[in-house]
Amino acid sequence: MAERYEIRFSGAGGQGLITAGIILAEAAAIVEKRHAAQSQSYGPEARGGASKSEVIISDGPIDYPKATIVDACLAMTQESADKYANGIKQGGILLIDTDFVKNEPQGDFKTYKMQITRTAKEELGREIVANVVALGAMIALTGVVSREAGETAVLAKVPEAFVDLNKKAYALGFEKGKALLA
Repeated sequence: MAERYEIRFSGAGGQGLITAGIILAEAAAIVEKRHAAQSQSYGPEARGGASKSEVIISDGPIDYPKATIVDACLAMTQESADKYANGIKQGGILLIDTDFVKNEPQGDFKTYKMQITRTAKEELGREIVANVVALGAMIALTGVVSREAGETAVLAKVPEAFVDLNKKAYALGFEKGKALLA
């Protein structure tokens, strides 16, 4: 059986977590030439309600495109943590945005805490790139794709006017993710 890695990005609709999932899938499939599947779901409220994006990355064909046993999960809001931080495998990873997730989900997984949205706002001046900061951190924590593949996929996805901002956001998230591991 091919090695399969499952990542779930969750937060509020409008935070760009569906985009983060698409970028990760493209980093794996297009840049690294691996197999990847991405799926998404929104709460009934769409913008503002809980949403999630799941990415399956594998060395071989993917027979089921939905996450079953999550290796790593990002939770950007309390609602998304409560709703989607379940099913993380034993020894898996949970990354929470501590400004919005106050009641930390419990389980047999490693929880990492980061002020993701505040980092984007205060260090980059733009809260809108919090999803790219989070993506960089998740790639650093999981190693599921290389740093370079993640950056290449981010830069291929953003408009020319925002390349520098997103490059900085990704690098910042990656460095903060690596610091969490230290």
